[in-house]
Amino acid sequence: MLTLIVGAPVLLVGLLVAAVVGVLQAATQVQDQTLGFVPKVLAMVLTGLAVGPWMLARLVEFSREMFGKLP
Repeated sequence: MLTLIVGAPVLLVGLLVAAVVGVLQAATQVQDQTLGFVPKVLAMVLTGLAVGPWMLARLVEFSREMFGKLP
């Protein structure tokens, strides 16, 4: 469940950017592969940088909880 929560922001941004780029490509009839790839990767990297501290905090919290349960 934590994997879904931590990965969701980056994946959702990638999905939204891909949908917008796909609509723009369909409207302009430009079917270049890199035109869809570059904005999506850039948006996902920027989102990862923006929510990275939050993601790290969640993972550290989970790790402490798991190691705390060891006998």
